Amino acid sequence: MLNAMNDSSAARRRLLLLRHAKSAWPDVADHDRPLAPRGQRDAPFVGRWLRAHEYLPDQVLCSSARRTRETWQLVQEQLGVDPAVRVDDEAYGAMPGELLDLIQQSEPAARTVLVVGHDPAVAELARTLPAENAADAALLVRMREKFPTAAVAVVEFTGTWERLEPGTARLSHFVTPRELREDDQAD
Repeated sequence: MLNAMNDSSAARRRLLLLRHAKSAWPDVADHDRPLAPRGQRDAPFVGRWLRAHEYLPDQVLCSSARRTRETWQLVQEQLGVDPAVRVDDEAYGAMPGELLDLIQQSEPAARTVLVVGHDPAVAELARTLPAENAADAALLVRMREKFPTAAVAVVEFTGTWERLEPGTARLSHFVTPRELREDDQAD
C-alpha cells in the first residue's frame, strides 16, 4: 500500500493557464498570425514572473498556432528550464472541455503543467476550474471580468491530472502583463 507521500492521487499539482501574447493581424491564415510588437514585449515579463514565483513547468501543452509557439519561446527564454513540450493541433480552436481533456492526458509525474492557448478556451477553463470558496473572491472576480492576452492564471489542486474537473481547484494567482509592466517600472 502506498503512503500519501508516494501516492500520485494525493500529489499537489499546479496548472498554469497562459493566453498567448498580443498577436498581429497580417494578411495570413489565423493559424499563422505572429506576435505583435506588444506581444513580443509582454511574453518575457510573464516568463520572469513565473520564474520569480518558482512556477516552473515540468510539461508544456502549446497550441500549434504560430502566436502561441512564439509566446512559449519568449516565456521559456526567461525560465531557465527545458520542460517536455507538446505542440498540439487539437489545442488550437479547442473548446474549454476539449482543452481540459488534453490537460487530463498530462504525464502523471508532472507536478506543474503550463498551457499556452487561446481565448475563449483558456479564459473559460480558468473561470470554471476553481471552486467558488477556494480563492480570494476579488481575484476570481477580476479574472472573470477580463482575461487579456499574455495573462496567466495559476490553479492548484490535489490529485491526478485525469481527475481535474471544474470546481475542484483553487485559484492562487492571476496576473496580467499590464501589472507586470507596472511592477517592472516601479523597481
